[in-house]
This record gives sequence, structure tokens and C-alpha cells, in this order.
Amino acid sequence: MTDLIRVLLADDDRLIRTAIDAILRTTDGVELVAQAADGRAAVELTVRHRPDVALLDIRMPVLDGLAALREIRRVAPEVRVVVLTTFGEDEYVTEALRAGAAGFLLKESAVDELPQAIRAAAAGAAFLSPKVTRQVLDGLPAAPVAAAEELRKVATLSEREREVLVLLAQGLSNAEIGARLWVSEGTVKTHLYRVFAKLDCDNRVRAAMLAQRAGLLG
Repeated sequence: MTDLIRVLLADDDRLIRTAIDAILRTTDGVELVAQAADGRAAVELTVRHRPDVALLDIRMPVLDGLAALREIRRVAPEVRVVVLTTFGEDEYVTEALRAGAAGFLLKESAVDELPQAIRAAAAGAAFLSPKVTRQVLDGLPAAPVAAAEELRKVATLSEREREVLVLLAQGLSNAEIGARLWVSEGTVKTHLYRVFAKLDCDNRVRAAMLAQRAGLLG
């Protein structure tokens, strides 16, 4: 039997915690081991329970989510942190990624994306909401020209893999990519697995940035 992924949740809104708790209770292989209402408690409970994944809201009292993220990375570096927030401003996304976040999701996407993000983080990968991917790209300065090695990697993609990469970089979710290409969401995930492997990327943002540098977005 596969071990449960142990999760800590920190959010100052009790209703949000209740809603996320409900999602996790119906997610196979996941166990919510602790809840916190502020960032300082999140750090203390992380040290006490050593969860596999910590879900942190950005705006919390005592210690905000970004500060809590940095502290958790310092005192419990083995714990993977996914940032979960209603605020999608570029500076939060960038700061969270720089601080070592393994994922960044908007709460509005939690029902569909949270289980996937938790599993990706627990497996050592990274997951970012498609909306976050598009937002990060829109906030970047003009992309530099891709290096020769990057272009070589892009050239290894099949025509369908390249189509999937372009749609990903445009901010479409896996389901939306599948609908656009008339294939199943499972097929899209298979294509993305191959794209990430060929491009040596571990998340949507890095793959999308490479697509941008390679001139695939027009």
C-alpha cells in the first residue's frame, strides 16, 4: 500500500480551511495532519508534524505566507511548499518561486488542481496553475533569444508535442488543451510528460519560458 501524503494547511480564513479540508478528504492518498490560522503557527506545526507538503496562503497574520515559506525552507527543507492564494499578482508568484515554492495555485482552481499539485510536490516536481503560467510570462520583459542547446531540445519535439507546448504557454489548462486538439486530458498529460523530459523542465512556467525564447509564440 502506498504511503499517504501528509499535508499541512495554513490559512487565516476558517471557511477556506473547511473547504480545502473537504477537498482533501475526498482525495485518495492524502491526509491532512494539521491546520494553522497564521504563518507563525504554520512554521511551528511544520516542525512538529513534518508533513510532506505544506499549503500556505499568502496573506496571513503574525507571519505572512512568503515569510512562512522562507522559514519552513530554512528549518524543514525536506517539506515541499505549495502556495495557495486568491491573489495572483506577479510579484507574489515570482517571490514564491524564488523562495523555493514547489507550486503556486489560485484558490479558485483548487477543486480541479490541488490534488495534482500536492502529488507533484510530494514527488519532487513542481506544479503551477495554467493561469499563473500565463501571468508570469505576461509580466516578463522581452524574451532573450534561445541558446543553441535550448533550440536543439525544442527541435526534438514532435509536431503534436510542439502544439501542446504552445497552448500551455498561452495559459490553457490540460483540459482546455485537450478540447482544442480533440484529444483526452490523459493524452495531454502524456504529451506534457514527454515535453518536460525533452526540454529538461520541471514545471509549466519553465517550459513556457523556453517556448517563448525559442520563438514559438509568434
